[in-house]
Amino acid sequence: METSIFSGSFMGNEVKQLDEGYQKTYKSFDELLPTLPRVKGWWFPFKKKNKGWWFDEHVQYQGFWLPGHCLRGSMLIHDHFNPRPSDIIVATSPKCGTTWLRALVFSIVNRNSYDFTNHPLRKANPQDLVIFLDARIHGDGSTSFIDGFPSPRLLSTHLPYSLFPKRMTDDSSACRFVYICRDPKDVFVSKWHFANKLRPKELPPLTLEEAFDMFCEGASHYGPFWDHVLGYWKASLESPKKVLFLKYEDVKKQPWDCVRKVAEFIGVPFSQEEEEDVEEIVKLCSFENLRKK
Repeated sequence: METSIFSGSFMGNEVKQLDEGYQKTYKSFDELLPTLPRVKGWWFPFKKKNKGWWFDEHVQYQGFWLPGHCLRGSMLIHDHFNPRPSDIIVATSPKCGTTWLRALVFSIVNRNSYDFTNHPLRKANPQDLVIFLDARIHGDGSTSFIDGFPSPRLLSTHLPYSLFPKRMTDDSSACRFVYICRDPKDVFVSKWHFANKLRPKELPPLTLEEAFDMFCEGASHYGPFWDHVLGYWKASLESPKKVLFLKYEDVKKQPWDCVRKVAEFIGVPFSQEEEEDVEEIVKLCSFENLRKK
């Protein structure tokens, strides 16, 4: 039997204590959730003891399809996250080069803090060095963990630009977004393979036809895909000092130019004496090195 993951309170017991503000947001989430359109998700089916298979679902909120916990993360960010002028937010639609961009931004910002021969990226996954804001905002029942991070905070997100609060997207706010997009064909194929890789062997694979229909209809993580891309693209045109828009294919072709462009955008440009560092960062963040993680 297939059971919805939204039966009852969704992930309601993962945090034992919530501060008063979080309690209000959780309550608003619980009230909103049953009213939203929903579709079956792509992955993370899991078996709950004596209750058959449970599947993740996407709910439609302000034009985008989000997993339930991501919607709640968006609401927590909207209600409680306090941006800083120095915050750098790595933004992507899933399977568009998230890990790669995290590694590049981390190595650019911290190039004077670590030796390239013994760099954290040689041991740690980039996702452990650039925290995923959408998920980590749930932790500890308050923003205390994220508030405790030293500046500049390096954060990442899959959220559409339009779902962030005005205090983060207005020009008066100095936090900056670095966004990367990718050819949708490659995004789709990557998502499909990833979904089936996570799928338990006891279940039939997600067919290419079913996945393709969902992707084209926009019923995909943080989809529709083009709406996600266009939100950041328009913001980059309106506020070029706020949002840097990169293309995966351009970064792959000319990674050195990308490294310089990102450094300039976030306010730490390379001097002539640091040109060797550009090459070191490109090597450190190469696919060959990142695949070793």
